[in-house]
Amino acid sequence: MAARSNLNRPEWEERRQPEGFGSRRARLGRQAGCREIGITLFELPSGEAAYPYHWHLAEEELLVVLYGAPRLRTPAGWEDLEQGDVVSFPVGEEGAHQLLNSTKETVRFLAVSNQLTEVVVYPDSGKLGAFDDRPDGHGLRHLFRIEDQVGYWEGEEPPG
Repeated sequence: MAARSNLNRPEWEERRQPEGFGSRRARLGRQAGCREIGITLFELPSGEAAYPYHWHLAEEELLVVLYGAPRLRTPAGWEDLEQGDVVSFPVGEEGAHQLLNSTKETVRFLAVSNQLTEVVVYPDSGKLGAFDDRPDGHGLRHLFRIEDQVGYWEGEEPPG
């Protein structure tokens, strides 16, 4: 039998998140055995954001609103979404995005992406993330402040 997950009975992953970012998520694609396609179900309570404002250097992302009416932040500003909306976020700064639930009802949405080794930019906090999320849940996962960047040869010594 093939691995599977269920949209109506998700296996929620527990994640500690700071106040204001209290969403739950279930990595349905990973749970169903996908290695190269990411499908994540988010449940977003009233007053919470799903994640910080960010953009990707490698992953293209697609969002599908299943329930509720979240607000979407992009480089063009804030806009209201509704149930059934499908929105794409291209690679690069023009694909920057953040979702917020400013309604009284819970919001549910799917995020679909190609699963690649990834660099993510967080412009509000000046961070850069390097991620290699593997299907087994392991892999590279580091965040850095962009202001701490160093030159290419910094700390390097020739061999011998």
